[in-house]
Amino acid sequence: MRLIDEDGQPLGIMTPMQALSIARERDLDLVEVSPMAVPPVCRLMDYGRFKYEQAKRENEARKNQKTTDLKEIRLSPRTDDHDLNVKIRKAEEFLGDGDKVKVSVRLRDREDTHPELGRQLLDKIVEALKHAAVVERPPIMEARVISMILSKAPGWEPQKAAAASGTHARKGAKAGTTPATTPDVVPETAPDAPAAEATPDTTSAEQTPSTPS
Repeated sequence: MRLIDEDGQPLGIMTPMQALSIARERDLDLVEVSPMAVPPVCRLMDYGRFKYEQAKRENEARKNQKTTDLKEIRLSPRTDDHDLNVKIRKAEEFLGDGDKVKVSVRLRDREDTHPELGRQLLDKIVEALKHAAVVERPPIMEARVISMILSKAPGWEPQKAAAASGTHARKGAKAGTTPATTPDVVPETAPDAPAAEATPDTTSAEQTPSTPS
């Protein structure tokens, strides 16, 4: 077999017993990396450490991977304007999370004789979401349901950060506001309010798993 050391340097061709002896001397594992080669190629490595680092890289890759789900919004021609606006905001929220949205309009009773009602409703949603969505699949009729699929428009991002900063600013202003009115009469026996003690902000340190030797 052909032996490669832990630094990737070739050590030459030798018998399996010779390679195993070198692995024991260096307290490493002998791993066959290319069994179909002639002669087969083996490598010296710390196999436990190799598997640990491989699992760590796979976990990091899964964390950074964004999966796209298909969410569904269901409507009917009788949906009023208030409920329709709620559905539109919900669809925009799904799009902001990177998901696709299937908008379905179910026709009941005699409504299936007027499919244009469902299409008009879908057109209204497309118009309301034209800043955030593009039609990935145009409306199609399936039994009594007319549906289309929307995906996020290129370059559009939800304004979550701006909304959050505005909320923090309002909270800060509220905390620092002095009451506009004070009581005209204060009882002489009323004790002074004790000063609030500041509570230290403690943050737990994130522990990093130790690397096996």
